[in-house]
Amino acid sequence: MYFKRIFICIALCLAIGLVGCTKEEKKAEAPKQDQITKSLAPQKSELKGQNFFVELSDLKVITVIDTASKEIVETPVLKGHIKITNKSKDILDIQAVTLEYLDEAGKPIPFKPEEKIEKVYPFWKALQPEGIAEGTLDVTIPKMAIKEKSLGKIEVNLVYVPSPLKRETLILSEKVE
Repeated sequence: MYFKRIFICIALCLAIGLVGCTKEEKKAEAPKQDQITKSLAPQKSELKGQNFFVELSDLKVITVIDTASKEIVETPVLKGHIKITNKSKDILDIQAVTLEYLDEAGKPIPFKPEEKIEKVYPFWKALQPEGIAEGTLDVTIPKMAIKEKSLGKIEVNLVYVPSPLKRETLILSEKVE
């Protein structure tokens, strides 16, 4: 009786061991997507407008591609640093910086309907004359600009409100009775 129990335990252990060995082990899969970072040339750009001096630096495009098909799977992202200097004699209230992507002929490169569009960077900063505002850009760029290498220019638009703003003060003559 004692030998039967030992024999049954050994048989069960062998059966479990054999069943466990016959199952396919899950292999570690390689990532299906890869993130590629490319720097834009030139590394630093300076733009002078009527009221502003803008410096863009460390501009990089980050794309996520499918490793098998080499297709771009997400809307590429443009990242970098921006420095804005107020060159006017007035206070200028910057609301946002918008970017337009142009091809070599100067025509806008459109986003496709399925792409995520974030080409406005909110800034919200009032700049004194000769004042400087710095920030980081984090906006999307159309796949076509990267895929077909058709990007020729980036148009930077500063949306601002000039000051001094005209204000009107009204006084109500009221009393608590």
